[in-house]
Amino acid sequence: MEPEKIKSIFETEGISTEIQCPKAFEISEKYGISKMDIAKYCNTNNVKIRACQLGCFK
Repeated sequence: MEPEKIKSIFETEGISTEIQCPKAFEISEKYGISKMDIAKYCNTNNVKIRACQLGCFK
C-alpha cells in the first residue's frame, strides 16, 4: 500500500507519533492493510509502536 494512503488513514484515526499494537491490528483488518506495511510505514516515519503483542513490529 502506498505510504500516502497509510498516512491518510493514520490521520483519520488520530495517530501521529505512536500507535498501540492492538490498534495497528485493528487498522490492518479494517482497511485491508498488511501488518508488515503498517510496520514499514511506522519505521520509516518515526511512529512508535507500543505494547506489541506478538513481536510482529520492530
